[in-house]
Amino acid sequence: MSRMSPPLRALLALAVTSSACAYLPDDPKESTLVCRNDSECGEGEVCFLDGCGNPGQFIFVEVTPNPKAGLHPQDFPVENLRPQQNLELFGRATLQGEVRRESLMPSPESSTVAYSSPIFVRATGESLLIPGVTRLYKTNLVPDNGRFELSVGSGRYTVTLTAEDPQVPPVSESRAVNPGQAVPLQFLLPASTAVTRLAGKVVRQGTTLVDADLEVQALDDSLRPLSQRVPVVRSSGEFLLALSPLAAKLEHVLVQVTVPRADTLVPQKTFTVDPRPGVTAPLELGDYGEGVTVQGLVVNREKLPVANASVYLQGKVGGGGEFRSRSATTDANGRFELLSLPSHPDTPLTLYAVPPASTPAGLILVSTAIPRGGITLQDIVCPDKIVASGTLMRPEGLPAAGVRVVAEPVGEVTGWPRPAVNTEAESATDEDGRYRLRLDPGEYRFDFIPAENLPRVSRFVTVLPSVDLEVAPFTLSKGRRITGRVKLSEPDLSNPTSAAAYAFIRFFRVVNVEGKPTAVLLAQAVADSAGSYAATLPTR
Repeated sequence: MSRMSPPLRALLALAVTSSACAYLPDDPKESTLVCRNDSECGEGEVCFLDGCGNPGQFIFVEVTPNPKAGLHPQDFPVENLRPQQNLELFGRATLQGEVRRESLMPSPESSTVAYSSPIFVRATGESLLIPGVTRLYKTNLVPDNGRFELSVGSGRYTVTLTAEDPQVPPVSESRAVNPGQAVPLQFLLPASTAVTRLAGKVVRQGTTLVDADLEVQALDDSLRPLSQRVPVVRSSGEFLLALSPLAAKLEHVLVQVTVPRADTLVPQKTFTVDPRPGVTAPLELGDYGEGVTVQGLVVNREKLPVANASVYLQGKVGGGGEFRSRSATTDANGRFELLSLPSHPDTPLTLYAVPPASTPAGLILVSTAIPRGGITLQDIVCPDKIVASGTLMRPEGLPAAGVRVVAEPVGEVTGWPRPAVNTEAESATDEDGRYRLRLDPGEYRFDFIPAENLPRVSRFVTVLPSVDLEVAPFTLSKGRRITGRVKLSEPDLSNPTSAAAYAFIRFFRVVNVEGKPTAVLLAQAVADSAGSYAATLPTR
């Protein structure tokens, strides 16, 4: 692929100025939306996760050249996928930041001054072209006469600057960054006289202070930070927040009281506060009780102990705050002990017992009242994980043996939390093409990854509680081998050959699934020392 042909450049420009939907096809008119193999599709089409489609359309490539050198991911649309697909990359993409602060004594020349004190910069976002591919970059630095540079991947970002000085409120800006682009970014910090200050005090009840380290932060209704998170003075319960000048116009803000340490037996609580007077009434956490010991035994349906399960309690406690205990791990006999706050008189806590992914025992949630004296619980009986099994066939109709099967959680089913981690089958598909996974209820994307020169395949699968699942058989697509070289368009002294050695390449198909832009990974590869790579994509 050339660096960027005129049509490709136009398509990339469209992505920056339009929503991701600009790339996506309308709902297929004649293609089959649900399929199990390519033979059910039209001529030249392949059976994808979202249904039948042209294997050469809606392909996007992400290339990560060398993050240590500041060369982060670059994304491109591939208009015409060819057997020889060279990838020529741009140079570094950067945010060119400038930080200034309103001056207390404006001069005729300028009303601001360069800010050169320590700051923390955090850029969060996702790819401009590939939905769901997130990106995060952060750094602590001292601006040079108010200026700084941060290398990033291409994407759309929210960039938040937080000064080391807690009396300077955080500021945020949004920017889109294309491959190789240097994007200017200006931050203006308010003068100390323009900051909205909010003083207050955190108490347990009445005049009783909280004997623990606490932090407070002001947020707006969308939970966007209006102040930094600052410590509460432990000896007095007092705090002072510096809010954005805009907060002075708000009728209320949210003040969130949290603990910096996970093992602190104090709840989190959010208060609605009018910031305009500059001072608030004491924020009372209420009578949440003292820490108590909770003991129990986690077993499977056969009453055998479940070792190495993670157990914790979460929910509402006295005073109306929210609490989550620190996790405990069951021992070889299935026993656990943890510290918790008592539950709210009207609302039990929820106990979560999460067995290891490798065990047949499944996740369980139990409503649990925790009294003020502590409790030894009745046995926590985990249900069996749901067995999801199926058959995978090769393109010529023979069983597909030796294929890795990985279930990636993508959503939850009613009444169950979203599964936390992906699960791989204990072994690859057998000689009959059979696979078997044990899963907690949830929505998954099953990824089938052949060991030989066949493309990976993905399918969405919903796993419901209490019912073992036989996934409908389906057939792998034929593979199309793509080779090429990854090159840097701007070689430097450290890399005069321009080869992007050991670059990481991923090919995606971007489509609408149930009205939502979705990226499906088709192939990935790592270039060699000369920048050469090979990948296998589906074909008809």
